[in-house]
Amino acid sequence: MSSQEKRRDPPFQATSAMDFLPGPQMRELQIARLRKAVDAAYHGQRCGLMKQRMDAAGVKPDDVRTLDDIRRLPFSTKADLRDTYPYGMFCRPDEEVVRIHASSGTTGKPIVAGYTRNDLDVWADSMRRGMIGCGLSHRDIIQVSYGYGLFTGGLGAHCGAEALGAMVIPTSAGNTERQVMILHDLGSTAICCTPSYFAHIAEKAPEFGVDIRKTRLRIGIFGAEPWSDGLRRHIEETTGIQAQDIYGLTEIIGPGVAIECLRQDGLHIFEDYFYPEIIDPDTEEVLPDGEEGELVITTLAKEAIPMIRYRTRDITAIIPGRCACGRTVRRIRRIGRRSDDMMIIRGVNVFPSQIESAILRVKGLSPNYQIVLTREHELDQMEVRVELAENALGDRILDIEEIQKSVGHSIFSITGLHARITLAESKSIARSEGKAKRVIDKRTI
Repeated sequence: MSSQEKRRDPPFQATSAMDFLPGPQMRELQIARLRKAVDAAYHGQRCGLMKQRMDAAGVKPDDVRTLDDIRRLPFSTKADLRDTYPYGMFCRPDEEVVRIHASSGTTGKPIVAGYTRNDLDVWADSMRRGMIGCGLSHRDIIQVSYGYGLFTGGLGAHCGAEALGAMVIPTSAGNTERQVMILHDLGSTAICCTPSYFAHIAEKAPEFGVDIRKTRLRIGIFGAEPWSDGLRRHIEETTGIQAQDIYGLTEIIGPGVAIECLRQDGLHIFEDYFYPEIIDPDTEEVLPDGEEGELVITTLAKEAIPMIRYRTRDITAIIPGRCACGRTVRRIRRIGRRSDDMMIIRGVNVFPSQIESAILRVKGLSPNYQIVLTREHELDQMEVRVELAENALGDRILDIEEIQKSVGHSIFSITGLHARITLAESKSIARSEGKAKRVIDKRTI
């Protein structure tokens, strides 16, 4: 099956009127929902944290009359959820909470997220609308290869696909041979997982006798980790599918807060549910559309834990103007970095996505890499381990030296830093069935 056939829109295309709501009507809906959310957070939190902060700022729920008044409200952070673990930020009684999810954090207590029945409906609806924007319909077969359980990815995508009316295959993450078999035998037309795991699936498929280009797969919905345009191109060129970016956070609701349409020109944020702001992460000043800063989200329809001005730490910008697809809900730029995954190396701010972009400029390499940070004689050192693509080298040792020089030059041109480049054999760097572990920091203070 050709890539052009795979990318063809399905014959039936559902729509969501909310995605095309005129601006004045959207703002009217947002302010009504904002007032309700602020009131719930002020009066309903078990720990009283938002009430304390609003009182300290001299603002009451009735003071919120326009969308601009949101700037008077205090921020919330991930630390608030950790400090009030497990239920301190909840605004509804236990008997109204029908599901619990938790973050996949690697340190300390997890972030606990609660959902009322209405919260689950909001989540499923945002995922459904996102899948429609990606070109999916009730006629699709959607393989959900995010992890199920406390992680929001699997069940979030699953419920959205069910709301769409599609056939859902809940494979969860792991068991790559089975993933490939199901993709081939059951005729999956879409897959949802992390981009690094799909790259691994695509890499392993030939070992199991499957050419993904000859399957029915045409759309991939990838998220849960930052990924570059270079990795997108690699996936699309090697598999023939269209790779769509999706964004979400456990603290807000899970995947489906924002997603690309087929134009792939920014991610549409479902702002009737999730109100976006962009701030300067240092001054906390709200920035105009088009300027890059930290994404702040206020939930407008979440009942169990309404989050007010939540600082995501994700760096992006609101894209001015309407998308060519016709949707009026605003868009944010793809998120390639976070303010808190920044590495400081010899005084230079570096993000893993920059290293990935540099690697993918060089031919003969796979998209699998690791960054190893060490400190020698009080000086930071950066080693980048990157795999060679299969059959990438000729017979000459000079080829290896040329590739190393090319990678080093590419990284220097983007970051201004010299890195030690280690080329590894194809498929020798450990794969992840969830979020890829890209950085190993061995530095000691």
